[in-house]
Amino acid sequence: MTDVDVLVVGAGPTGLLAACELLRRGVRVRVIDRAAEPMRVPKALSLWPRVLDILEDLGVADEIRRASVPIRAFSYFSDRRPLASFTFAEDLRARQLPQPETERILTRRLRSMGGKIERGVRLLGLDDVDFSGRIEATDGVTAVLEHAGAVLERVRVPFVIGADGAGSSVRGQLGIGFQGTTYEMAFALVDSRVEGRLPRDEILYYQAPTGTLVIVPQPAGVHRFLSVMPEGGGEVGVPMMQALVDERGPRGVRLTEPVWQTEFRVHARRATEFRRGRVFLMGDAAHVHSPAGGQGMNNGLQDAHNLGWKLAAVIRGESPSSLLDGYGPERSEATRKIVRDTDVQTRAWMADGPGRVLARDAAFRLLDRTGAVSRFYTPVMAGRRLAYAPERDTQLPGGRAACRLRGRLSGGARVGGTFPRQAALAAGIGGPQDGPPGWTLALRTPAADSAWLTEIGHIAARWPQIAVVRLPKSAGAATGCGKQGYYLVRPDGHIAAHGHKNDLNRLERELGTVLAHRAAMT
Repeated sequence: MTDVDVLVVGAGPTGLLAACELLRRGVRVRVIDRAAEPMRVPKALSLWPRVLDILEDLGVADEIRRASVPIRAFSYFSDRRPLASFTFAEDLRARQLPQPETERILTRRLRSMGGKIERGVRLLGLDDVDFSGRIEATDGVTAVLEHAGAVLERVRVPFVIGADGAGSSVRGQLGIGFQGTTYEMAFALVDSRVEGRLPRDEILYYQAPTGTLVIVPQPAGVHRFLSVMPEGGGEVGVPMMQALVDERGPRGVRLTEPVWQTEFRVHARRATEFRRGRVFLMGDAAHVHSPAGGQGMNNGLQDAHNLGWKLAAVIRGESPSSLLDGYGPERSEATRKIVRDTDVQTRAWMADGPGRVLARDAAFRLLDRTGAVSRFYTPVMAGRRLAYAPERDTQLPGGRAACRLRGRLSGGARVGGTFPRQAALAAGIGGPQDGPPGWTLALRTPAADSAWLTEIGHIAARWPQIAVVRLPKSAGAATGCGKQGYYLVRPDGHIAAHGHKNDLNRLERELGTVLAHRAAMT
């Protein structure tokens, strides 16, 4: 055994955030990456608001905002004619930042907490993995590592996180399947500076029978040009992309200084398991999908955020190991929905034939006219509607409360969803604090009900992991529930349970499921 609690394999954005979340909670972490140098190519760009919340809690959001550019709208064209424009409210806007910059900012935060990245270290094997899935079956996993000069190291650690990309060595060592499909066509991508006028806060979709051209602004005057490879193929580069811009894109735009160019195929795949014993998969090691909507890196960062606090709670004895059972189901279901949504968008890019083009254009016009996308789907893209399905009745109010019905609808504060961000910040839940957020019991109660508050105090005394806060009256509008009651908020900001005045027995049973009693922690 070493003096490390968790071995993180992979130092991309997902692995870095996982390591940061663990370090800030007092967990000893070792990060390795087989690459000798950090990645230089600007693969992923988009950071959506839910992930910006996570980065704000980590203390790096201001730096992210200074370095990135916001996206105000998605604008669609058909044969160069304006078709639809879907605008984003300010609190729902993504920011564009090349992946190396995101990694640089996270690496600096990692180092500020005493962490480091060991580069040029490759995982060769994992021994002593328990395939029953039970955490208690073993006390750790043995990793075989290869250093420069073919020097081998065997290290035993309690937990391993595989954040090592789509070709994950960790996933391969575990024998976990990677199921899904690959789109038939290849895509061409060129990042370049330009001459001509392009909006700095819009993503443009120029749709034509021959394919869709997507133009995405980046910092420093760079734009990304993305298209299905033209018939006949050819070499990806400025001449090819310029021809596509001239054929179907905005007039008067010239690509001048290429920054990066590549040809790639789009896969939609998901690991059949996200955890095996004491080994976890996250990020591209667990799922890959179309770049439509810019959700890929965000999905991986939310994996890291979901697992980080749970793993730390189990290692520190604050929660039972059963808490880790929720990681795979929660993140697998979230990934399934993202793969579904990005597949719909990708197939809209590829619409061909007069009938399909007419149907697609009619659908876009209808969505633009009704405002349905801005009202209902932009919050989904922003990550505001992500919710994990409740597993236990103790997570819900008793009886036939309207809150139970609300949980079946999109929007609002529902069990499994995130506590509304502005209301959370106003109550001191989340934000760039001195320490990481923990469990919070947020109360909505009249000041005169001292007896109920006394009962809450007795409960909180038995569970020292919990902070108790009083919600202001205005929080009722944000949460959608005006009744006296409570919200149990997890360290990642998701609502673990909600109940009303007479549901304190439910609350105590739920706490007994997700937290270790004080006596077990001593």
